[in-house]
Amino acid sequence: MGVPETMRAVRIAEHGGPEVLEVTEVAVPTPQAGEVLVQVSAAALNNTDLWTREGAYGRPGDPEALSGWRGPVAFPRTQGADVAGRVVAVGGDVDQCLVGRRVVVDPAIYDAEGPDANPVGLMGSERDGGYAEYVTASAERVHDVTTSPLSDEQLATLPTAYGTALGMIERGRLQEGETVMVSGASGGVGIALVQIARARGARVLAISSESKIDAVREAGAHEVVDRARDVAEQIRAAAPDGIDVALDVVAGDLLSEGLPLLREGGRWVIAGALGGYTVTFDARRLYLHNAQIIGSAMHTPTHFDLLMDLARQGEIQPVVAARFPLDQAAQAQDELARRAHVGKIVLHP
Repeated sequence: MGVPETMRAVRIAEHGGPEVLEVTEVAVPTPQAGEVLVQVSAAALNNTDLWTREGAYGRPGDPEALSGWRGPVAFPRTQGADVAGRVVAVGGDVDQCLVGRRVVVDPAIYDAEGPDANPVGLMGSERDGGYAEYVTASAERVHDVTTSPLSDEQLATLPTAYGTALGMIERGRLQEGETVMVSGASGGVGIALVQIARARGARVLAISSESKIDAVREAGAHEVVDRARDVAEQIRAAAPDGIDVALDVVAGDLLSEGLPLLREGGRWVIAGALGGYTVTFDARRLYLHNAQIIGSAMHTPTHFDLLMDLARQGEIQPVVAARFPLDQAAQAQDELARRAHVGKIVLHP
């Protein structure tokens, strides 16, 4: 079957609430040299979709400025970083044998060639993404997962949440047998952190709201503490010898109060600021204990390769919380913003 000339896509033409998401008919993009065209089977939602739509990232020197992930968004923009689907066409210089393969797209735009490059842009923010029936991607960034036992919608949940989680775990140098604390454990990144850390052989202490404790424990946490009570006290009781690594998407007061919980040489890895981006802490707790605070934005190509190996082997089981058709993208983002779910929300073009 040939590729049609037009497709449905969900685009934003300005920053704002869910009302700025517009379902529209646009031309199917043509893959350029080095690119492939992917027919989207499933596209997962992330907090970055909300923050890009709202312009909530700020800019260096102006934290309140309306901005996308790494600067101004070029409107109109099709949202959606997380894509699973099938290659239906290829541009010049791309092997035709990719056509028909089931793939996951690495959504990162990197600052350099090579396995340890840093992400400086994102599909759905710096280029058009997967809230559409078709999307183009660099052939280097599509990973063949035809043999994976995971469903297309499970595969779609992996790139941003599980990529971010694996980046945090790798940068935090988490080893088998270590004790790890996971904040925001019921969210997309949080569940991914719990699952991957557990698969690594770590002892996992998770922080979540009371209504989601059972679901987080089911995902693999050894202990779950209630974020509505004194978190530091609960962690101290669960891990009296301290924690080796904190995997944190909350920051704010949690970092201020939690830093003394690190063991000697402990690592506190931050990949989000749901609890607030302005933080104060006692610097003595850092240098006197050879502790480290590590920032982690997404993943490197090496991290993503590791993630795709886990996907092909079925070593992780992503949790899909809800699914919506493409034309209900606004309702899907509303559901994400309410944070009543455990796992990931997926759009089906």
